[in-house]
Amino acid sequence: MDIYEIRKHNLVKLIGSQRKGSCAERWGMAPAHLSQILSDKTAKNLGDDVARRIEEVEGLPRGWFDSIPASDDLQPQVEAVDSKLSAAELVKQMLAKSGKGIPEETRQRLLAAAEEPATTAEAGESGVVKADFDRPGLVGDEVWIAHYDVRAAMGGGQNAHDFPELLKDVRISPSHLRELGVEFEEHYHLKVVTGWGQSMEPTIKHRDPLIVNINVREFVGDGIYLFYWDDHIYIKRLQVADEDHFEMISDNTRHKDRLIRRDMTYIQARVLLVWNAHLV
Repeated sequence: MDIYEIRKHNLVKLIGSQRKGSCAERWGMAPAHLSQILSDKTAKNLGDDVARRIEEVEGLPRGWFDSIPASDDLQPQVEAVDSKLSAAELVKQMLAKSGKGIPEETRQRLLAAAEEPATTAEAGESGVVKADFDRPGLVGDEVWIAHYDVRAAMGGGQNAHDFPELLKDVRISPSHLRELGVEFEEHYHLKVVTGWGQSMEPTIKHRDPLIVNINVREFVGDGIYLFYWDDHIYIKRLQVADEDHFEMISDNTRHKDRLIRRDMTYIQARVLLVWNAHLV
């Protein structure tokens, strides 16, 4: 599932048995727009702005639409089960009965977790694993972040696309990012772009994917930023040189640093992490 499939799944679940027309009116959108998003015959997707607006109207946490849904099909059925079956066998039974549509990767992770040896405390006297099916799913922390076809130059500058195209989305764990020291408020502020050029080596190498925070739209301290200057888009270190200028700094000593006017520099994001796990 990509991020738009996840949003559509959550949208269908949110609407439930409600009238689509009344939902559209409450969310400030045309009924036809909502129908297009829900239809399997159109390529209309639930965008960031509309998703955030619906979350606000419905009192949902920001980013709720982007969270990978825990499969309701994995909830235990109210029926007699053989208490002698192992946890792995029970999971296999449930997947066989009601696991349609669950990605193969998720199936394998569920089975692997169920097959792990239980400790004495977990197994109890009977030796049967007491599975906690009410806890969050194994992949419940993972979210999708968009990978944009934006080549931000780390050299002479790149012409920016008027409408950046989406490449393959990236699935990642926000809690794992925070464990690495990456600081951000909400996961939907994160996007992936590609560095281009050699001027930021060795910190950022040519074609390294970068995680950026698009919620940072102004200078918030020394660091690496994605910004427009002189009709081009760059990834460089920025420092305040004086009241009117930034110092645009390249990590590669073969590239000269330069002063650029602050009022002509338009920050679009702050670079948080190089995909090779080099924290910046």
